[in-house]
Amino acid sequence: MEGHAAMDMSVPGATWHERLFSKQGFTAVSQMDWASVWLDIVIGLVAAGLISAFVPESFWSAFFLADHPLAAKIAGPLIGPLVAIVAFVCSVGNVPLAAVLWAGGISFGGVIAFIFADLIILPLLNIYRKYYGTRIAVILGLVFYAAMAGAAYVIAILFGLAGLIPQDRSIDVMQHGITWNYTSVLDLIALVVSAVLVWRFMRTAGRKCLRTWKRLGITTAPATRMGMRTTTITAEP
Repeated sequence: MEGHAAMDMSVPGATWHERLFSKQGFTAVSQMDWASVWLDIVIGLVAAGLISAFVPESFWSAFFLADHPLAAKIAGPLIGPLVAIVAFVCSVGNVPLAAVLWAGGISFGGVIAFIFADLIILPLLNIYRKYYGTRIAVILGLVFYAAMAGAAYVIAILFGLAGLIPQDRSIDVMQHGITWNYTSVLDLIALVVSAVLVWRFMRTAGRKCLRTWKRLGITTAPATRMGMRTTTITAEP
């Protein structure tokens, strides 16, 4: 990661695996920006689940003008990203919710724009604000919105001309219980790796840096405002 406020995230070493498996690299990874964004992620996941569970399909049908095909095609790509912004969908959870919206009557272009719009959900806009400031966050949001809506119109037109837009709006939501499969193994591995990184964070200068940011009123993580040089100075090797 290089480029946030001209920071240098590099770790010295001859080869990439030497840098990756060095003590400095281990510390650098453990002190990334999770501390400044974890609340946004948690709120986003909870909100996405609530919206999926409690908003009826009839609401989406009326909202997306399902009874007016031409108006739905025009409004869909413009409305889709706006729904994504307040739905807090992530880049994985937006696909099931997009299927719900499709069943509710959103246009094909609206579905495409909605899937694209996981980059401008409220938690990410807030993260952009923390990293780059309010002005740049607003510019990013508007540029992303225009690009998503424009791309959705183009895709809808091309797919329509090619006859590739599906006509079946029914969805079959299958209910699965807890099972033991490869995702269970990957989840356990991720938990172990996360626990190790948190342990490293606590053993080095992580907590000290957090207290310093709070005292100084800094809302972003050290890699953003201070660069890896701060970590190298304060953290144990």
